[in-house]
Amino acid sequence: MRAVITGGGTGGHLFPGIALACALQERHSGSEILFIGTPRLLDQQALRNRGFQLATLSSSGVKGLGLGAQIRSLLSQPAAIWQARQMLRRFKPALVFGVGGYVTGPVLLAAKLMGIPTAIHEQNSVPGLANRLAGRLVDKICISIPCQPAFPPHKTVRTGNPVRAEIVAASQQKSRGGQAGNIPSLLVLGGSQGAHALNERMVAVMGILHNRGLRLQLQHQTGSADAAMVQDAYRKTGVQAEVKPFIEDMAAAYASADLVVSRAGATSLAELAVMGLPAILVPYPFAADDHQASNAEYYVQGGGAVMYREKDLTPEILAAQIQTLLEDEQRHRMAEAMRALGQPDAAERLVDECFVLVAGKDRAEP
Repeated sequence: MRAVITGGGTGGHLFPGIALACALQERHSGSEILFIGTPRLLDQQALRNRGFQLATLSSSGVKGLGLGAQIRSLLSQPAAIWQARQMLRRFKPALVFGVGGYVTGPVLLAAKLMGIPTAIHEQNSVPGLANRLAGRLVDKICISIPCQPAFPPHKTVRTGNPVRAEIVAASQQKSRGGQAGNIPSLLVLGGSQGAHALNERMVAVMGILHNRGLRLQLQHQTGSADAAMVQDAYRKTGVQAEVKPFIEDMAAAYASADLVVSRAGATSLAELAVMGLPAILVPYPFAADDHQASNAEYYVQGGGAVMYREKDLTPEILAAQIQTLLEDEQRHRMAEAMRALGQPDAAERLVDECFVLVAGKDRAEP
């Protein structure tokens, strides 16, 4: 199959797209994938050396911009649609699949005008603006968890959120029980958006736990801006920690963890669920439509996580919750509940939907 996957701007959009592309190639070794994304460095780094064809589209969003910028963005859309049409005409895909982000709009619209089957995947519990608009024109809508507002039910299917193959593999090999000497391991995912407030709290939290004599192994992903500050603060308080701006091998990080403190991005939550990792979730308070809190609530209701609003979370509260979960059987019950919410076959389900769409198009043609 020749397929275009379009989207980007965040890892939450890119990583499900990468998982889908890999699953397509595994299902059918002759599959060729063209990623149409943004020129952002994150997109280029995430897609580099993966063997996909890459293209970037000159487009921009409108949400959160001033009136002048919104007008300029809207005026640029016809050119972006024309550019997308040229890319599709050259590549000749059997399917165009959007994974979120403003770049998807022109590509999906061009595909629709050309009669190419289209689908999107929504990772979050609150659909983003691009997917809300795209949902009106695409042939199939795949969702990770229940969405509000809901998409049209007649073309919506719940597939789960695909996670990278190496994380699925790690989940199958992982044996619970901590590290040597049964010292529990804590993983902190400061993330890339709004990480600073959570990083500052964790520095204070680890000082409190260190003074209480709690022994644990700590991995802390800080984002690029705070790595030096966090490392220096831990050193001054005597806390031993592995601090990285970004963790390249997330599968290994998850496999060694017993408890996670994290924001509530959809892809991170899907990965935690597949790994069966209990979590303390602190949603990014400025996420569009407060979607991170809605994401977190799904896993809280399922018994796999606890959630705190950032405005209500003091270092003392967070330290107490971490200590309780590391020392209490509740953590093991949460791990089982989290694993029950995971969908390790989500990528395969998406591939199934892709082949159904293409087969339907083939049958409809004379």
